[in-house]
Amino acid sequence: MTQFPKALLLSIRLIDAITAWSGERVRWLIIPLVGALSYEVFARYLFNAPTVWAFEITYMLYGSHFMLGAAYALYEGAHIRTDIFYSRFPVRWQGVIDAALYVFLFFPGILLFLVVGWEEAVESWRILERSDASTWRPPLYPLKTVIPVAALLLLIQAVSEFLKSLYAVARGERL
Repeated sequence: MTQFPKALLLSIRLIDAITAWSGERVRWLIIPLVGALSYEVFARYLFNAPTVWAFEITYMLYGSHFMLGAAYALYEGAHIRTDIFYSRFPVRWQGVIDAALYVFLFFPGILLFLVVGWEEAVESWRILERSDASTWRPPLYPLKTVIPVAALLLLIQAVSEFLKSLYAVARGERL
């Protein structure tokens, strides 16, 4: 079997640890999300006093939760995979397919997402963009900042997954 460099194994462990750490922090966004939704339901249906802010706060929290949790989902293997044929291939071939897809599809797409998201976030901060969905008009620039941050976290985790694919090619086993 081919020897796999220890530095790459350490890189994989470090990246996975960063992703696990961030995922464990991001999951707590669900608590204020549920709190805001619950408050809105009680205010609206028990007291006939709907809030102005509930819709916007919930889509901002849910959007942040979803986006920032994507890297953790990649780390956990929770993304959807159609593997009618893939699961029948030997581990080495699975590694080849995964590595090729990361290089030719994932990395270019996520880099574009990162660059465009960064440009949008910078512009949003420059003009101190606010929402027009209600009279509350909360700032949108923190939400728009989530996009490049999520893309960066996904990119970093994808490097780990790519290295794991190379390990599968070299060793014929999953890491």
